[in-house]
Amino acid sequence: MSPRVTVLLDESRRAHDGGGPRPVRIYEWRAARDSAPLVVLSHGTGGSALDLSWWAEPLCEAGFDVVGLDHHGNSHVDGYVAEAFVWWWDRPLDLSFVLDHVAPRGPVGACGFSIGGYTAAAVCGARVSAEAYRAMLTGAVEAAPTPEYPGLADEIVARYGSLPDRQEVARAWVSKAAADYRDPRVRAGFLLCPLGAPVDVDSLAAVDVPVAVSWTANDQSLPAPQNALRYARHVPGAEGGVVGSADSGHYGFVLPDQDDPKAKADVVDASVEFFTRTLAR
Repeated sequence: MSPRVTVLLDESRRAHDGGGPRPVRIYEWRAARDSAPLVVLSHGTGGSALDLSWWAEPLCEAGFDVVGLDHHGNSHVDGYVAEAFVWWWDRPLDLSFVLDHVAPRGPVGACGFSIGGYTAAAVCGARVSAEAYRAMLTGAVEAAPTPEYPGLADEIVARYGSLPDRQEVARAWVSKAAADYRDPRVRAGFLLCPLGAPVDVDSLAAVDVPVAVSWTANDQSLPAPQNALRYARHVPGAEGGVVGSADSGHYGFVLPDQDDPKAKADVVDASVEFFTRTLAR
């Protein structure tokens, strides 16, 4: 099942090279039935929507239109840009931009993996904690490692200087990171191994759409107690649980050499059931 691929241009934001509008590549899997609900899909750090074809295709076969997108500068398809790994706010803006340009045939949901899980949560109303993001920028709290971009911190310092000494830059980034990116068109969110440690708990308590959270038992990259379980415990009515086996980790969803068929199958079953129920007209 091959998706239709299109590159949209967001005139309201600049591409990271400054040469034009921000590109947003989308992959469309269209269901056979009419009036299909739409699920927008956000990839993890450095990934691509095509890495999650194992998820998009069964959703489409179950009767959902699926639109995945590549986040500019944070996708291996076009290469990496340091800012795209720290300017998290561009991700939910990408989802809302896609909804502006892809006409849904039915109710809309969002799903995502890793930081894509945060992205889906953001359009459901989750917000980054200003204090947590500021602490990460200034080094007061050690940021989680970024194996996809090992030189990230050094490159940011080389380009902007030490952020503790660049208060105007830090303030601007914190303000954007902690803003509200809720999109009222999104009626449900499914979060897979989501980034959650920097998310403000009070914002989770105010989420008013159905949310499901899935995580693995042996996630060493985004351990569930500090990440997925923050959503599961604080979003009202959140559902979900562990997928895969006791050995399932973070990258079995996207890296071929760590492929985890059981975890993937569990996610497909859970998300099809969840969106069938929550996106019913």
